Amino acid sequence: MVVRIRLARFGCRNRPFYRVMAADSRSPRDGKHLEVLGYYNPLPGKDGGKRMGLKFDRVKYWLSVGAQPSDPVQSILFRAGLLPPPPMLAMARKGGPRDRRPIHPMTGRPLDLEGVTIVDDSNAPEGDAEEPTDEVAS
Repeated sequence: MVVRIRLARFGCRNRPFYRVMAADSRSPRDGKHLEVLGYYNPLPGKDGGKRMGLKFDRVKYWLSVGAQPSDPVQSILFRAGLLPPPPMLAMARKGGPRDRRPIHPMTGRPLDLEGVTIVDDSNAPEGDAEEPTDEVAS
């Protein structure tokens, strides 16, 4: 039995309210659950913030016994300080400068090669190519 920490939807139409639950991965979204771990209200309140409440000790317990959080719950637990940031948050900003270092094929990490130059013909400056001269051969 794989235990997932996920959201169960409550509330009426256009006004969602979620409970954070530990449940079997085969059970339906709003179906049978093992334990209620907290709540999450995505609609802003009077102060303009989203409200959530978690039972930290029970969430830590379920994570320690191997429960897998769903993606929305993972972001909630990151904001609460229980999980490290997801990999996409640790990367550079989108559209930033590209890393031109070679990548190790097995690990996917950049190689630090000292004294090795990487030749990329597509970015070669145009002044290096031989230019035709205007001299007339007689």
